[in-house]
Amino acid sequence: MNNKNAPKTLTGSTPEEKLGSLGLMPGKQVDIRNLGALANMYGIEIMLFFEEDLARTRTLESVMEEYRSVSEYERPFIAVGSFLAFTRENDPSFEQTIQEFPLMIEIVSYGERPSGPGNESVLFVTGLMPFLDELDVDAPVPDPNG
Repeated sequence: MNNKNAPKTLTGSTPEEKLGSLGLMPGKQVDIRNLGALANMYGIEIMLFFEEDLARTRTLESVMEEYRSVSEYERPFIAVGSFLAFTRENDPSFEQTIQEFPLMIEIVSYGERPSGPGNESVLFVTGLMPFLDELDVDAPVPDPNG
C-alpha cells in the first residue's frame, strides 16, 4: 500500500487512536518484522533508537534536526526499513536468527509530525532497540504477535 492516503484507512481520528489500532502504544514490545511491515504498509515513520536517553527524553524532531548532517548509519537512530535492509544484506543468517529469537522493540512514543514536500503530516513511532547485553537467549521465545 505505502501511499499518502494509507494512514487515513486506519481506525480512529487521532494519531494515538490510529497507531493504537495497530498495537503501537508506548511500553509495548513489538517484533521488528511487524514494525517493518507496518511502516511499509501504512507509510508510518518508525525510528529505532540505540540510545535510551535520546529515545526517552528528546522529541523525534529535535534529534533528527541535531543529526541531519550526520550519515544515516552513523546516527544513534535509524529508520526501521533501513535497519532491516542493511542487516539482511550484511548478515545472511539474520532471517533465521530473528525467526528463532525475535527482536522485540519497545515502543517509546508516537504521534504525527510535518514531513516531506509541503510539510504534509506523517504518523511516527519511536522505538528502543534492546541492548545486546540485555538479551537473554535462554529465555522463552517471545510471541511476536503478542
